[in-house]
Amino acid sequence: MNKENHSVTQKIVEKWGARKDCLIEVLHDVQEECNYLPREILTEVSEELEVPLSRIFEIATFYKGFSLKPRGRFWIEVCMGTACHVQGADIILEAFERELGIKVGEMDENMDFSLDVVRCVGCCGLAPVVTINRDIYGKFGPGQVSAIIEKYRSIPKKKVDIEKKYKEIKRKMKTENG
Repeated sequence: MNKENHSVTQKIVEKWGARKDCLIEVLHDVQEECNYLPREILTEVSEELEVPLSRIFEIATFYKGFSLKPRGRFWIEVCMGTACHVQGADIILEAFERELGIKVGEMDENMDFSLDVVRCVGCCGLAPVVTINRDIYGKFGPGQVSAIIEKYRSIPKKKVDIEKKYKEIKRKMKTENG
């Protein structure tokens, strides 16, 4: 494990007092820091909290809010539930794909945006709905895509060497996928 990841793990585990009953909170903090749950950090969390790695993966895969694969700092989800679908969610999704130059399940090369679909957000009265991280946008139309992307692009990035981080993630993905 590299020093940066070890430092992240130690800081988060110390924050929660190395308590097993705070595992979900620890995972939330790891994801907040890394934008996903890297396997090497989960392995260290397992050791530090004395929780089997299999249990950590059970939790990480059960809750939709966790991601085991790298994603952008802003994850866009287009609702494809019935109400949203009949209100044109597929056209909105196509507009995001064109604007970002990525497809569903992908992340842009600047690590700013990830694009995905969800089956129902539970806001059917606001259809069509798009979520970006924890923000919900109802009555959303394809004409709003460019403006919303610009709004999020203008948010300053953390002081992280994005290019270095992107290359590191790509390298890890290649190693994990063979």
